[in-house]
Amino acid sequence: MSRLLFIQYRPFGAIMNGGDQGTKKNLDMLCRTLGKENVDVFYLHNKQGKSPIYEYIKACFYIPFGYFLGLTPKRVEEIVRQAENYNYVFIERSLFGIVAKALKEAGYKGKVITSFQNIEVLYMDAKMHKHLPFRNVLIHCADMNDRWSCDYSDIVIVLNERDKTELQHRYHRLADVKIPVVLEDRVHGKQMDTSSMTRKRPLCLFLGAYFLANTEGIVWFMRNVYPHVDVEVKIVGKGMSKLQSEQQELLKGIEVVSDAPDLAPYFEQADMMILPIFAGSGMKVKTCESLMYGKNIIATDEALEGYEIEEGCSAWRCNTADEFIKTIDDFAQYPRPRFNQAARQCYLEKYSAQAVANKFKELLN
Repeated sequence: MSRLLFIQYRPFGAIMNGGDQGTKKNLDMLCRTLGKENVDVFYLHNKQGKSPIYEYIKACFYIPFGYFLGLTPKRVEEIVRQAENYNYVFIERSLFGIVAKALKEAGYKGKVITSFQNIEVLYMDAKMHKHLPFRNVLIHCADMNDRWSCDYSDIVIVLNERDKTELQHRYHRLADVKIPVVLEDRVHGKQMDTSSMTRKRPLCLFLGAYFLANTEGIVWFMRNVYPHVDVEVKIVGKGMSKLQSEQQELLKGIEVVSDAPDLAPYFEQADMMILPIFAGSGMKVKTCESLMYGKNIIATDEALEGYEIEEGCSAWRCNTADEFIKTIDDFAQYPRPRFNQAARQCYLEKYSAQAVANKFKELLN
């Protein structure tokens, strides 16, 4: 039986962001395809949390040479040695393209598979503040790793057509397969409330961790949409207490939940999801979660990128303040089921583990 070495940034924490969930999806599907006993994980960092200061300084020294997120030449050498015992090496994000480069330059005979969770150079550009020190160095490092992932991987996976086109344009590499964002079904078997209607004062849920594209999006919504609609807003996401501290006046009276261990109650309470995201790459995991829970989704083009949805049925596309205001007002005036069956069905047919199982089997043939 074939064996696979899975290269992962670090163990999963109790609270996972979108990238972690994408990584877990890949790992789970590979274990399902090959058998758990045939998949081993190599963690670039063995623990969650911040590294000691000396490790941080050492990691910063290596960044100009293409070693991202604390990766070091020593760790790369360990991977190359271990890889000799495996038929496949699966690299969970293209930020570690230097691993693919090292494997091929060392003569590794198996297949190197790299998953592009984003086009990382674009994601980093959207994520980091414009005046961050050494910003250009970090973006250049991401660019190098994206390129190495293209040049040295036998199989490149992307999430959507946009990323496929971007890779071909930037690095002249045609992706081998598209596998969209997929989540393990956390709703199956639960008794869902399918009878409740949206309220005249709807509860709008914004879900997202504290980083630039998310914070810019919700701040834009609170400034340009919220004053013109009669709604309740909840903001839930890892680290979002920082935003509450930064925007005390803007978020006055708004419930902000940071680091919630279980998101299910918030999804179930919400009348609709608001996803005002204007920058980024890849696909937004929060959109997949919203489909999974059968929620009404009001979202921008960026938040819906890569998703095949039925507009005006499972999701409503809004890119301006006026469009958000009009759609939310329409929900308030004409109540509809809080549980959106069309959204749930879309998830089951296109973004559940079962929907993409065959793609992973083909990947490892």
